Amino acid sequence: MNKKRSFFIIMLLILLLFVSVCSGILFGSVNLSFSDIWAVLTAKDTSSTACVLLKTVRIPRVFGGLFAGVGLACAGVILQGVMNNSLASPNTIGVNSGSGFAVMLAMIFFPANSAALPVFAFLGALLTTLAIFLLASLSDSSRTTIILAGITVSTFLNAAINTVKLLDTDITINLTSFLIGTLSGLTAQRILFPGICIIGAFFLSLMLAVPLNLLGLGDDIAHSLGLRVSLTRFLLLVLSSVLAGCVVSYAGLLSFIGLVVPHICRRLFGNDARFLLPCSALLGASFVILCDLFGRVLFAPFELPAGIIMAFIGGPFFLYLLLKKKGGRRVHA
Repeated sequence: MNKKRSFFIIMLLILLLFVSVCSGILFGSVNLSFSDIWAVLTAKDTSSTACVLLKTVRIPRVFGGLFAGVGLACAGVILQGVMNNSLASPNTIGVNSGSGFAVMLAMIFFPANSAALPVFAFLGALLTTLAIFLLASLSDSSRTTIILAGITVSTFLNAAINTVKLLDTDITINLTSFLIGTLSGLTAQRILFPGICIIGAFFLSLMLAVPLNLLGLGDDIAHSLGLRVSLTRFLLLVLSSVLAGCVVSYAGLLSFIGLVVPHICRRLFGNDARFLLPCSALLGASFVILCDLFGRVLFAPFELPAGIIMAFIGGPFFLYLLLKKKGGRRVHA
């Protein structure tokens, strides 16, 4: 790919993220001016409504969206590479459902311990990913088998979630927005630990970008090139579980980011994970922030959860991929 074109697209993605962050802070049911924000940032304003709104609502919400976009988009890139399946993502293969079920258990057994949520979310995502990978490996490990295994596990977990909702009516109210996926009500304290984990896992995934490329060549070729295939695959699955699980722990079951964003970036940069991971992170962050912004302003003063906006976008996109694949044209993995 032309280096100048790559550099130009990367700069556009960085600019898009900057504009998205600024828009997420400025606009909402109550619009703020640049002078309001400047007064807060320079500590000239420490008590006004604008100051409280920025520090307790807008800024945590925007950064929560940024971390969510980075986590889910990069998890999608990793899962698609490891499973050699272009339709794999935390949502489509059931990883989000596993993480969500684990978070629900944490809400029941440790209602006052918010620090337990990211841990449970990670364990749920990891166990679900390993279960899907094991089910697929027991068969022919084809792309269709992996998707079907993910649907099977996801259906079982969703049934478990609904069962618990019926048995414990006290948790139903909290779970409604969680199951849809929303950034409403986020605080700096709530996103601090998951955000650190997401950024750490993102940089670790960049270090494993070349091994991820080698896995795409097939196990035999990767092994002949000196790659420890099983260990590398396991490490990448752990990273994808950290990325997806930490997002689920505070934002709920946001859907389709890990499917839509990697495909768009592949159109721009190809399959090289060294470019695909950082560019997916940039576009994913912008995508989540903008979806949340649209949900806030389209029906203001009422709010539409970001997960609904993403589902409206991701559903048709997923259908497009299925129809394209069925039509005989190759969808890159």
